Amino acid sequence: MFHVPLPLLEKILRPILVYLALILLLRLFGKRELAQLNPFDLVLLLMLSNTVQNAIIGDDNSLSGGIVGAVALLLTNFLLNRLLFHFPKLDRALQGEQTVLVRDGAVDAKAMKQEMLTREELIQVIHRQNITGLADVRLCVLEPNGTFYVESTPDSVPRLRHEELMKRLDAMQRELSELRSNGPSRDSDQATA
Repeated sequence: MFHVPLPLLEKILRPILVYLALILLLRLFGKRELAQLNPFDLVLLLMLSNTVQNAIIGDDNSLSGGIVGAVALLLTNFLLNRLLFHFPKLDRALQGEQTVLVRDGAVDAKAMKQEMLTREELIQVIHRQNITGLADVRLCVLEPNGTFYVESTPDSVPRLRHEELMKRLDAMQRELSELRSNGPSRDSDQATA
């Protein structure tokens, strides 16, 4: 259970090399692989983890070998994040830049093709933000980490509904405050009884 059949140095280097290779491959294949937009992408990530498992652990199924591999992965991730924090240019080179997909309701077909996103997938992203359609999108950006930033236009229906609802709530609050300040106090009601 605790016997490590592989040399310790190999046990440390295997996860580090696989980790760095995966970062490079995910960078080459694009942000979409991180976005998990559909079941195919989820299956891909699950299978990817299973595929590299043997490369990480080799012939070692021991408890201590697993702990050494886990520590090597966590330490590598920690050190890489520290390095990227101190060198922003390297961070941008590894993670990539954001991609503008929609600006003022106009879809950038070239960016969509580059990120291999269909119009239907883009519409799903926009609907998740409670925006009814592309005409109501001021900006939609695919971030380097695979998340989407979506900003609606000032006159979009959801935003207008929200503003109208807030105005009504403010009016109700003012009326309630006026009723409290103008209404008879409890002391005067009790004195007359």
